[in-house]
Amino acid sequence: MALRRVLGLGGALGRRSCCSKVGLHGGTERPLPPDFVEALRAVVGGPNVSTAMAVREQHGHDESMHTCAPPDAVVWPQAVGQVQELAALCYRCRVPMVPFGTGTGLEGGVNAVQGGICFDLSRMDTITELSLEDFSVAVEPGVTRKALNNHLRGTGLWFPVDPGADASLCGMAATGASGTNAVRYGTMRPNVLNLRVVLPDGRLLHTAGPGRQARWELGDRDRLGGGHAGTHSLAPCRKRAAGYDLTSLFVGSEGTLGFLTQATLRLHPLPEAAAVTTAAFPSVQAAVACTVQVLQAAVPVARIEFLDEVMVGACGRFSKLELPAAATLLLELHGSRRSLAEQQQQAEEIVRLNGGSGLAWAEEPEERGRLWDMRHSAWYAALALRPGCQGYSTDVCVPISRLPDVVVETKQDLQDSGLTGPMVGHVGDGNFHCLLIFDPQDPAEAQRIHTFTQRLGRRALAAGGTCTGEHGVGLGKRALLLEELGQEGLDTLHRIKAALDPHNLMNPGKVL
Repeated sequence: MALRRVLGLGGALGRRSCCSKVGLHGGTERPLPPDFVEALRAVVGGPNVSTAMAVREQHGHDESMHTCAPPDAVVWPQAVGQVQELAALCYRCRVPMVPFGTGTGLEGGVNAVQGGICFDLSRMDTITELSLEDFSVAVEPGVTRKALNNHLRGTGLWFPVDPGADASLCGMAATGASGTNAVRYGTMRPNVLNLRVVLPDGRLLHTAGPGRQARWELGDRDRLGGGHAGTHSLAPCRKRAAGYDLTSLFVGSEGTLGFLTQATLRLHPLPEAAAVTTAAFPSVQAAVACTVQVLQAAVPVARIEFLDEVMVGACGRFSKLELPAAATLLLELHGSRRSLAEQQQQAEEIVRLNGGSGLAWAEEPEERGRLWDMRHSAWYAALALRPGCQGYSTDVCVPISRLPDVVVETKQDLQDSGLTGPMVGHVGDGNFHCLLIFDPQDPAEAQRIHTFTQRLGRRALAAGGTCTGEHGVGLGKRALLLEELGQEGLDTLHRIKAALDPHNLMNPGKVL
């Protein structure tokens, strides 16, 4: 209970711990309108509606530590027309609506804090409109990134945005997700070309127009995959200057403006060759400074991941890999076989100038896979540092020029606070995390976590960065969002929300 009180989250401790039914409007119990559940069943069929407590609790939380808040009912629409009918029904009856994909979020974005209806979109899993010539594909919200890349196998294309979890691609668009490949391929925002959105009242919107694809902003051939990726048959860059950029408005909207029922995504050529290495450094400062220099030297890296010595030790033990317990970078290069050797030489020189050692390049898929499996298991490796304890993940992003100072200050802050918080991050784009492992029964430790996370968010803001680079705002970072945007910025968001969702029915209580 202590952590809930300290973090201002309320309710019982533990993300899988649910209170009794959270009702509509402000969390006080209020039943759904008479015959409302039957009306839902009339749209999608009886088997696709559930009011069972176990099902509601399952849909009342994500992977964060925010208290479970179950919806009043869960529905599974099978087609966009059903989403429209369900939304129109909820709109007429003033019932809150919460979109749900895979539940892998980290900021309480799916918690039904005002009750209402959870729309589980996982059964809408069609992949359509694959155009190899135009490097694009359309996916429904039940399609995950791994499912898409399996579908693309043999085409020579892939979708590179990789947040670690096998998340829904529409969910990734909703949270503005990022990941290990962002330094070369970008985040979700530039990789979403069009969105099919069901608005709160049931109307259908195509953000770039029906059947159209928005412009490709990332124009250099390295980022598009040309040249170094071993292919030159790229489609022409699309440009668009027609009106407001509605697609970008909905990317990162976290389900507060409408249901993303289809995303048209930009695909990239698979690299002809890839190589990954680990490099150990004498200090956190040296490792992060090396990252900045690699980017300044224009080495076309695909991934640069940072792990501090605590994280490396935990990951090595968890994944049974022998790694020195030192601040470490994982660097991955993509390109043609000829260009890869030159890139490796450039990277090695910069690593050694910063005191790095242990370079040994892995080029076979199995070897590379083992290293990235180790990185992707960081959360579970961190939890294993203190068996029986729980985790609380942070997420900030700062300009590359400020990254060394902010990471070093954060490392010192962790030590001074007496917290177990291994650091890991996609430092190639200035994004890093502290995985805070704590005893939920220790109020003093809970207080230290709260004050540390607030300092970290404000440290990022003071450095010209953001309080969240990829996790989203959700429930936990609303106060920091006000500090980041200022009152006028937040007021503008409120006006946009009110224009599209005048009755505040779409995922109420999140972001704003």
